[in-house]
Amino acid sequence: MTESAQSYFPSIPPNAPKATISYCRSVQEAPISALMGVVVDARIPERHPVTPRCRVRKMVGSTNRWRLPESLGSDLLGSSQAIKAVHMSYNNSLVNIITAESPVLNMNLDISRPYMFRQTDDRPITEPDRKYSQQRLSVDSFTVPATAPSVKLRNTPSPLAPIRKFVPTNARPATPKDIFLYHSKKSHSLLGPDVVLKCLSMDWELHRPFLQKADVLASLVKDAEDPKFHKYYRTPASETLDTYIKKNQFYSNDYKEISNRLSMVEDPQEEEVKGVDHPAHVSEKRVNSVSIIKLDCHDPLLTKTAMAVALGNLYHDELEVELEEVANVLAAASVLGFKALQNTCGKMMLENISHRTVCKYHLAASKYQQEQVVLACERWLELNLIPQMSCQIQLRDVPMDLLQKILKSNRLFTFNEYSIYRLLSYWLFLQLNPHIQLMPSHSTVLSYYNSLPKNCALVEKDEGQIYAPLFSAVRLTGITDTNHIQDMQMMNILPQSQLIDLLSQHYHALQGGGDMGSLRNFNAYSVRQGFIVDDEPHYHSEVLSLHGFHFELKAVRSSAGHVAFYMQRLKPGDPILSFRQCERHTFSMRPDREVRYCITVQQCNKGDNAVLTTGIVSQKFGLGDKTSRSECLKMEKLDCPVYVTFAVMFPSS
Repeated sequence: MTESAQSYFPSIPPNAPKATISYCRSVQEAPISALMGVVVDARIPERHPVTPRCRVRKMVGSTNRWRLPESLGSDLLGSSQAIKAVHMSYNNSLVNIITAESPVLNMNLDISRPYMFRQTDDRPITEPDRKYSQQRLSVDSFTVPATAPSVKLRNTPSPLAPIRKFVPTNARPATPKDIFLYHSKKSHSLLGPDVVLKCLSMDWELHRPFLQKADVLASLVKDAEDPKFHKYYRTPASETLDTYIKKNQFYSNDYKEISNRLSMVEDPQEEEVKGVDHPAHVSEKRVNSVSIIKLDCHDPLLTKTAMAVALGNLYHDELEVELEEVANVLAAASVLGFKALQNTCGKMMLENISHRTVCKYHLAASKYQQEQVVLACERWLELNLIPQMSCQIQLRDVPMDLLQKILKSNRLFTFNEYSIYRLLSYWLFLQLNPHIQLMPSHSTVLSYYNSLPKNCALVEKDEGQIYAPLFSAVRLTGITDTNHIQDMQMMNILPQSQLIDLLSQHYHALQGGGDMGSLRNFNAYSVRQGFIVDDEPHYHSEVLSLHGFHFELKAVRSSAGHVAFYMQRLKPGDPILSFRQCERHTFSMRPDREVRYCITVQQCNKGDNAVLTTGIVSQKFGLGDKTSRSECLKMEKLDCPVYVTFAVMFPSS
């Protein structure tokens, strides 16, 4: 085969238009924007960019939503429709609209074929019946297939997985047997295989000298019975036909036994006609020296392809593993006792942790004692659970016990306390709606929780009590924004008594000069706020407002070359405060305020975390230049990204 036939470079598909991606989101947010009224800056919200041709109404009936974002003013009819749209339940029709497929909203990447809708439970098959003429039916259409077809149930939902590699239509996909033969062809054995491993409903022909690399296989061969005759298929066509009959439920068990008996031969000398590829062309020594060993495996991570790669690597000095199969190959290597391959898979997993792989890697590493990989996955989640996983559909794959462990970690990075609550609400939404294939918008999640019965909170119901420990990890005292508290009240996940207690604590703190007297454990009740430094910083600043006190959180590069992280108390008229903060927020005029704080800077590089912290420091902050600045945390070299967290608590004064 020539080099041009072996390589295939598909053309890059065109990018989806931005209007197509944002259309459904604009429909969801339009009634909420219209009901908010005039904003502070008095700017008119922008409509979704559509052409006059696209202004045909596509949603009617129960899904007829108000879709104009401008302020309603005195439009009573429009206000009624917008309120109805906001409070509408999250029904199946709305789900179908948001996640719909159509030639208008989706691209048809294969221009040579007509567009075909995906098949789901709520959409029956609509493919027209194909009419075949008698002339097109020929003997060639009834030839035995090259591989046995796989049966797939229509109602079985396909799990979320990465996009598969493109395979040309004239190319046959590689089977596990092909992969194993590709690796084992380097054995250069003239006598052929002398060990047959029966595993995963397949017979793997192995060579005894190479099995010493795997401890489990070596022990099985050592304890195996005396060598026996091994049956071979008469021809490759007989093997394909017999495999097809075994997998097909149409044939009876008696017919399957007859087919297997007629397709296989134990003594190659019985055959009279012997072709070049006939199994009779083997030495008698090979036939008489085959040891049969069995290995039972019942692990969903263990696949035939992974077993083929693991067994094939027994014949290699330099191990070869594809990145997409590394977790499955680790499972196969652990079952076989192939320690060298286990270490190789562990190193590959450490270097390729991302939001797509972290859950699968953690599951495989926990099951097969890869402690370093487990620790690296947990460290990655501590830093990237809020910044990355919160906006990815892979969030639903995070198990509840792992999520609870990460949320209770002192090294968890978060932008603010409400980010943790929002993450949990999204995770719970994906658990209650497993059919969702795209990450929902915030308005969609809000509408779903708002549509649930209001007789009690979600965590107080029978089906929601198991999620209560997760929400207990949220530090509610750090959620001070009224819009955030209003969203929490509308979702009705937490009991109303808990929200009333939260508002009561905020009121007493404002009346008491900022004192958080009932909260004494700093690691459990301090208010956190953080930011990420993605590039080399010269200056980064954010404002932390808590109970009438405002602090500027800074990251500054000094003239000496090091980067300094510190916090500084702001005066009421400080220029860094926005107009809304100066006009609407509360300011405490106390000349000094005792504050307990902790500044933490973290970096992560291939599983290795570097943590630099000031520890818990108690200091009085005044309004003067000398008393308004905290302790300074300095770093000489930054490996971006850098995760900076400020934790603050006001003790009783």
